[in-house]
This record gives sequence, structure tokens and C-alpha cells, in this order.
Amino acid sequence: MTQATGRDLNALATVTRREHVPLGILYMVGATLVFAVSSAVSKWLVDTYPVGEVLFTRSGISLIACALFILPQTGPAVFRTQRRRDHVMRSLSQAVSQTFLIIAFSLMPLASAVAINFSAPLFTALVSILMLKEQVGFARWFALIVGFLGVLIVTHPGAHTMQLGALFALANAMIYGSVTAAVRGMTATETAETLLMYQLLLITAFFSLLPFGVAVPTWADAGLMLLNGLTNAVGQYWWTRALHLAPASAVTPFFYLSLVWAAVLGFVVWGDVPSAALLAGSAVVVGSGLFLVWRESARV
Repeated sequence: MTQATGRDLNALATVTRREHVPLGILYMVGATLVFAVSSAVSKWLVDTYPVGEVLFTRSGISLIACALFILPQTGPAVFRTQRRRDHVMRSLSQAVSQTFLIIAFSLMPLASAVAINFSAPLFTALVSILMLKEQVGFARWFALIVGFLGVLIVTHPGAHTMQLGALFALANAMIYGSVTAAVRGMTATETAETLLMYQLLLITAFFSLLPFGVAVPTWADAGLMLLNGLTNAVGQYWWTRALHLAPASAVTPFFYLSLVWAAVLGFVVWGDVPSAALLAGSAVVVGSGLFLVWRESARV
């Protein structure tokens, strides 16, 4: 009996996997809502507690919650994979990305950081052009340039206006943009449960190494840390399931709902009134991102 190669397995999984676009969209919409709650709680906590502690408790609680839910169904088989190196690289990238985003939350309004994060699909296309040597047409360049102009409107850079938080948000968007494409590629051979468990396990290990100090939380803040971890766990699972059930081009546009939830939470909790620059820049970024997604899905 011959042994199937990795390419054969990828091809077989691609053929046998059925797409469930409506369910994938529903998972993505739900993920945007719980991610917005987690982001708001993280922003609240990082005003009092070290960045490393907020990241570690969030991922650690998420890991425990998902393990209690997944392991009784799968057992140790969930960790069987031929792509451990890919899991490590993906998790390391996400650990850096999440660290930058939490730092951005501590330095700027929630909705502004989320709006800048929506430039991630544009950076995905740019990385594909530069690193993968993909062909570049007018539509791609147009979307990239217009999207970048939208980011500039949100960040309004200048000698006295450029925020440090915006730089961290931009760095997060650049890294996150490459991670989304990588996750969709890995779903050809990896289940959503395997992707999630490896991600949370490795990210928690990475965050445990951050030298950012520890502060003993109050009971109320401990409850918020628990909520942060649980909402992050649900969001990570639903986001991964969405990419597993449907093409990224079908579910990615619905991730822009995060901006709506972030703006609402930012106003309710911190009284952040969306500025004209934020609304205009967000519209440009979202519009260019949706245009790019539409063009890419039309080429498939």
C-alpha cells in the first residue's frame, strides 16, 4: 500500500470538503460580535493591568474553555497533524499581531484601532504581490492605493498628529492580513478543532514568556478576565469555523461588522464619538476591501 503525499491529501480534502456558505456567514457575524466584546474588555483591562497579563489570561482561559469543550469529543487525536511547523509559524504570527493590537487599544479609541485593522486584506494582497510574485492588474493597484488613503484619513498622520497607537494598529493589520490567508489554506487538511487547539496552546505558551509584569486583579476584574477569555474562545472558534465552512471571499466582507460593534461599544463605555475622519476613512477602507474581495472572488 502506497503512502499518500501531502499534495495528495490536500487535493483529496479540497474535493471532499463541502462548502456551507450561509452557515459560514452566520459564524462570521457571530464572531464579529463576540470579538468586539472581547476587544472592549481587553481595552478596559489594559488601562490597569500589564499587556502581557491581559494577553496571557485571555488566551489561557480560552485554551481551558476550548479544551473542556473539544477534548471530550476528539481526545488526543485533535493534535494529530503533519503540519506542526505551519501551526507554530501561524501561532507566532498571531501572538505578535494580538500583542500589537492590545497595545494599540491602550493608546487610541477602540473604533479607530479596529478601522485600521480593516486594512489587513489590502496588506494581504500587497504581500502576495511582493513575496509570491503574483500578477498585478489595475484593479489591485487601485484597491491598494485607495485603501491606503483611507488608512491615512483615519490616522491623519502629521508632525503633531500621528499616534503611536496607529503604528501598532498598522503593524497588526500587516501581520493579520497574512495569517487569514494562511488559515484558509490550512483548512484543506486541518479541522477547525485542530487549528483552534494548536493556536491557543502555542499562543498561551508565547504569551507566558512576555516580560510585562503581573498585577493581582480585583474580584470584579477577575470576572472581566474570565469574560475576556470566554468571548475570545467563542470568537476564535466561530471565526475558524467560518473559514472552514466557506471561502474567505464569501465570509470576509461580514467581518467589517466589527467596526459597527466597536463604534457602539466605544461610545457607550468611553463616550468616544466617531469623528468625521474616522467615518470617512472607514468607509474608504471598507469599500476598497470589499472591492478587492469581489475582484479576487470573480477571478476564482
